[in-house]
Amino acid sequence: MGGSVRDMIESFARAFIQEVVATKRGDIVRLIVAEGPRFPNVADFYYREVVSHGLNGMRALIELGIARGEIAEKNLVRFPQLLVAPAIVAVIWQSLFSKHAPLDANEMFRVHLDLIFGERRAA
Repeated sequence: MGGSVRDMIESFARAFIQEVVATKRGDIVRLIVAEGPRFPNVADFYYREVVSHGLNGMRALIELGIARGEIAEKNLVRFPQLLVAPAIVAVIWQSLFSKHAPLDANEMFRVHLDLIFGERRAA
């Protein structure tokens, strides 16, 4: 893998925001959140086919970031959900509150990554 772990995660976040948060694809995530408890087979399928793969990928990136010294908090590997939490918040926020308080999902994700990796220094 080339580049920093942060660069890889930022690339994922940009793609997710562009392809999911900013499109009707976010409706699928919102539907799973809203109706998953009533339709556990759908939630199970989504977990197995989407979420578990994403968590495994995020966990691998976190482990790489720890090994490279880019991520100091070793417990993050136990909770890869924390890494992608802003993406889920952005999907939900977009559908519920964007008309009241628009959210710059890219900027929110950048701030979140600053918390994990430290502030990015100007090149």
